[in-house]
Amino acid sequence: MSVNLVNPVEKASRRSTSRTSGSPSLERSEITQLRKRAAALLDQQCWCWGRDVLRPEGNWLLASGFERLSPPSDCRDGTPSIYQQSFGGGRQVVLRGFGVFYGNPEFGGVFLSRDKQFSVRYSPQAQLDKAPWSDTDLPKLQKPNEANQRCCAALTLELVRWFGEYETTVIHRLGLSYRQAALAAWDNGKRACAPADEFAGGWITLAKRISDNLGDFLRLAT
Repeated sequence: MSVNLVNPVEKASRRSTSRTSGSPSLERSEITQLRKRAAALLDQQCWCWGRDVLRPEGNWLLASGFERLSPPSDCRDGTPSIYQQSFGGGRQVVLRGFGVFYGNPEFGGVFLSRDKQFSVRYSPQAQLDKAPWSDTDLPKLQKPNEANQRCCAALTLELVRWFGEYETTVIHRLGLSYRQAALAAWDNGKRACAPADEFAGGWITLAKRISDNLGDFLRLAT
């Protein structure tokens, strides 16, 4: 029996997303550090999803309501499955090893790339035309700009908040020791690693930093 995630993706408030104008409030060094922190959190999150799939007691993503799409026969060997979940209002999260797509019909869609730069890319499409077995399967993506900034910021906020809610649910349902064990192999002394008891809080703090500094969103996301 599938279990829905606690507190699924919530809409970013119109009041917050309307504050996208004005002079930047963060120094360049602060933007750089914030991007590095966000990129490290997403890299770690993708690792954790992989561990959640391999959970000895059963695939946690499936137990949490995700649907698994197995790779077609023409994909190269070793191509991992796609996991996707739909929420109310036509919203959808699609998980891939190279990033995450999130769509909300009110705003469109964003793809957060799993790279060292925390690259956010926007699409007017809230739903994917086909399963993203590679990055070439994604819709045409745009860098955040003045025209799409409000929608892109709202989508990014919703997704980052959902990351925090997902990790909060993991701790509540599976226990802190489970996430600590999953991160044991990740923390090799070379990667940035958020401790298990601070992981969800890291996402929540990032969402607040974005919300409080929306005038800097273009510098943060590009």
